[in-house]
Amino acid sequence: MYSSSSISKSLVLVPIMVVMATQLLLMRTVSSLNMTNAYLHHKCLVSYSMMAFGDEPDMVSVTFLCRGDSYGPKCRSCFATAQSELRKRCPRDKGGLIWYDHCLVEFSSSDTTGQINYDDGFCMPSAKNVSGDRISFEKSLLVLISDLTRIAVTKKQKPPLYAAGEKRLGKKKLYVMVQCMLDLSDKGCEECMSHNVVHYQDCYKQKQGARVLGRSCNFRFELYPFVDPKSSPN
Repeated sequence: MYSSSSISKSLVLVPIMVVMATQLLLMRTVSSLNMTNAYLHHKCLVSYSMMAFGDEPDMVSVTFLCRGDSYGPKCRSCFATAQSELRKRCPRDKGGLIWYDHCLVEFSSSDTTGQINYDDGFCMPSAKNVSGDRISFEKSLLVLISDLTRIAVTKKQKPPLYAAGEKRLGKKKLYVMVQCMLDLSDKGCEECMSHNVVHYQDCYKQKQGARVLGRSCNFRFELYPFVDPKSSPN
């Protein structure tokens, strides 16, 4: 189950080839621990033909971001699936967003490059609550999200604006991943993550895991590994 908010006017317009080229430069073939690519959520905007690619003001751009540990064929496959599915789910709309486990795809005709989209987000919490010391768990989670966000905005971090890590909690381990859209500045990434941590706390608080997904940034935590450890910072 998740909560969601209304569509924001903040949608980023990026030429298709530029975005695809940027992503292809980042791709390398690795295997993810999570082999599934489940559909998570989508949002549509108002009437407009999504096939009307062309010059402004009639241009439609496609922006996409693959999860930090999803590269090569897995990234391209997710993009193709998400693009096709978004056309089916929003056939008469001006644009839309669709989230899969391994990628996010956006169709848009508005230029808000570099701006944080605070509205188009949702939370998918685990059905199970944390057992034991919940206060300690919460503190450890927030510290790890904060630490990983700082790592994600480090200039030498590859892929950029992404980090994953873990922390031992007694006999268990807490696994966390953070990621921001590549059009955000370092400061914008930090601000977006801080907002989502606070805004969705009623959703994920005291849960064993959760996905908090937005257009501009996202984070996930679980008590089991869900990303390729090779993609995590040392």
